[in-house]
Amino acid sequence: MEAVTRTEGDGLAGPGRGSEQALYHLPEKPLVVIEPHKSWVALNLRDLWLYRETFYFLVWRDIKVRYKQTVFGVAWAIIQPLFLMLAFAFFFGQLVRVSSDGAPYPIWVYVGILPWTFFSNALANSGNSLIGNSNLITKVYFPRLIIPSAAIAAGLLDFAIAFALLLGFIPFYGLGLSRSVLMLPPLVLLVTFLALAVGIWTSALNARYRDVRHALPFVIQLWMFATPIIYPLSIVPPEYRWVIALNPLTGIVEGFRSALFGWPFNWGALAFSAAITLFLFVFFIYVFRRMESSFADVI
Repeated sequence: MEAVTRTEGDGLAGPGRGSEQALYHLPEKPLVVIEPHKSWVALNLRDLWLYRETFYFLVWRDIKVRYKQTVFGVAWAIIQPLFLMLAFAFFFGQLVRVSSDGAPYPIWVYVGILPWTFFSNALANSGNSLIGNSNLITKVYFPRLIIPSAAIAAGLLDFAIAFALLLGFIPFYGLGLSRSVLMLPPLVLLVTFLALAVGIWTSALNARYRDVRHALPFVIQLWMFATPIIYPLSIVPPEYRWVIALNPLTGIVEGFRSALFGWPFNWGALAFSAAITLFLFVFFIYVFRRMESSFADVI
């Protein structure tokens, strides 16, 4: 189904009293007409701008609901990556002695945890977003793409808070920042678009197939081990490195470390991650638009 905005024409009404007649002009009213489609579906990204206030409202709502009636409040944005860092630093840094390419293992693994935590939480929140907003979907029209997008955008606040903690670790370990930190905004944008792409797709699948809700946590766990977060890419045997490199998060995580530690960038891996992210973003939005017409019926 495709939403098309149209307008009504002027209508005339002539209630009379004797020989007198009053002429009334009905104002034009915008209509949203839901039309069936057979093949190609327009992405209609312009609708996202027209309904931007709905997007802002849903983002603010998700932020407030996340920390409502919690003891620690926004501290949870720090607790999760911090305790993961402590656990990984003890088991893999101290006991297993995993290499960290010369950097202190705790802060090295924390830099990898930052984008991963944002990405995994974004998938979990967006994957269940359509189900959690079924009352809105069945009663009010707006671009359904806004719902998973708002769930992911709300997670950027947690990422910013956790990143502020990282800025405190840098002087503690005697590290400095170089001009390579200017790559951080593009990297954050890249991981956000990747989370949007996969999150939009999983939310649409979950609306139709509820198995996705049970499979998603398992897939996220496997994805973490396929990403060089607790281990460096250098310890992977050369014949298997191409498998890890197919993961778009690999270039992103390695890019975060290069930006913060001043290491040379692997531009080939970053270009591959950007190309895959762009392809998945456009393709999964199209898939979402194809499935959008049935959300109100199956949700």
